[in-house]
Amino acid sequence: MRRVILNVAVSLDSFIEGPNGEYDWCFADQDYGMTEFFSQIEIIFMGRKSYDLIKRTGDINAFPQYKFVFSDTLMPEENPAVEIIRKADFLSEVQKIRTSPGGDIWLFGGAELVSAFVQAGLVDELLLSIHPILLGSGKPLFEHIDRTSLQFMGSKSYSSGLLQARYGLV
Repeated sequence: MRRVILNVAVSLDSFIEGPNGEYDWCFADQDYGMTEFFSQIEIIFMGRKSYDLIKRTGDINAFPQYKFVFSDTLMPEENPAVEIIRKADFLSEVQKIRTSPGGDIWLFGGAELVSAFVQAGLVDELLLSIHPILLGSGKPLFEHIDRTSLQFMGSKSYSSGLLQARYGLV
């Protein structure tokens, strides 16, 4: 079965965006293990807002993997590497994709989608890139979730002060 891995940048006070949606605080000065991570990923799950953001910024081609966008408002894409999944089909479609053969799945975001996956028990691993900054406000990583136990799987620190912490869901 494919693993669903949440790999996300987060501030020390657990925000994934600043108060105005900014993410200019995320480090991009080195690889931070992304090349190795991408080598095991075949599919990306993302919400509509995250998809709109990467299309708008021109970063869509930086994600060569097959993309599933979770949205009830987007129309089907002409891009054959993008498939839209509707809320009504969420659980069945995710289970079908997870049980198909192939590489792992990157749960890219946003916060609402991440929370839905955690609540449904569909995340196998969390890889949090904790940046040494306090934003004070913004979009929290998790909203409206029940208590969820995690198992620490390891960490790696970088000279920039970034700490990557890896957890599995128990």
